[in-house]
Amino acid sequence: MRILFALPGFHRFERGAEIALLSLAAELGRAGEEVTVIGSGDARAGTPYRFLHAGSVRRERLEKLPRVPALRSDTGWEEATFAPGLLRAYRPADHDVTVTCSFPFTNWVLRRPVLGGRRPPHVFVTQNGDWPAISNDSEFRTFGCEGLVCTNPDYFERNRDRWRCALIPNGIDATRFTPGAAERARLGLPEQGPIVLMVSALIPSKRVEDGVRAVSHMPGAQLVVAGDGPEREAVDKLAGELLPGRFRRLTVAATEMPALYRSADVFLHLSKEESFGNVYIEALGCGAPVVGHDSARLRWIVGDDAVLLDTTDPVAVARALEQAIASRETLVPRGVARAATFAWPRVAAQYRAFLAEVIAAGRRA
Repeated sequence: MRILFALPGFHRFERGAEIALLSLAAELGRAGEEVTVIGSGDARAGTPYRFLHAGSVRRERLEKLPRVPALRSDTGWEEATFAPGLLRAYRPADHDVTVTCSFPFTNWVLRRPVLGGRRPPHVFVTQNGDWPAISNDSEFRTFGCEGLVCTNPDYFERNRDRWRCALIPNGIDATRFTPGAAERARLGLPEQGPIVLMVSALIPSKRVEDGVRAVSHMPGAQLVVAGDGPEREAVDKLAGELLPGRFRRLTVAATEMPALYRSADVFLHLSKEESFGNVYIEALGCGAPVVGHDSARLRWIVGDDAVLLDTTDPVAVARALEQAIASRETLVPRGVARAATFAWPRVAAQYRAFLAEVIAAGRRA
């Protein structure tokens, strides 16, 4: 199969969607598929796919621009700046199927009409939500795809009657996200006391400020937040008030993430509406017990191998964090085994079968 993956941040940013889809592209390339990746970064040596550059403006520079339909956030503006380069780099005849998780502009470009020919079928991944597929308001009524990958059962149930769907989780590199020794000193982290780790964009839905409030009820505990975003000043201010000397915000390269997870005593993620959340299985794979907001969607991912609760009460969250730390002896091996079931070769095999189905359906149409 000739498969095209397109996303603004490919080879430039190490965000959740970029990491997930790029890992999938690499796995399919290693399995023998002909894979092309278009992103705003630069080519890297040794990748099992062909990379094409299409420039974009960093979303951090676009945070204060007006919010209007199709440009509702800094991510929309970033994607709009990516579209012209994608149009130049994209050659429909070179591909059997296209894949993205970005809407509207990337979806529009990949589905554009082809004069004198046919465009390849398009597969949309609900990595950042299924809102384009279920909404008929404003620009969302223009959404379309020939295949929809649903990253959790909720999305699958509400889309299966409208789109050709497959329920496929995200994956992890099970050779990297494994237990190991903590590396606090090398990472510049406190060597004494328990560390609560959050890995998250600093946006309201991730509820990082609620994490600050919870850890404030754990005397002696340190909160480490790996991530950035428009709420950075609010998070830093609140942490300065509630966690003086017990808070650190940082950014680390994707290659350092396993070491960061291994250096934490417990992993906290407070998002209530995560499409999938690779961070859960990455943390479990590295031996960091997980505390998160209880939902059927999250239980589908972590089963009974994490501490889940209603996270609206910061005191209750603090108690759950302490419980997870105290239960590491039993939680860690269960979590590691759970994470292994999401290894990329298994996940990529499901994608390969679905992409082949979508391509075959397009040829019959």
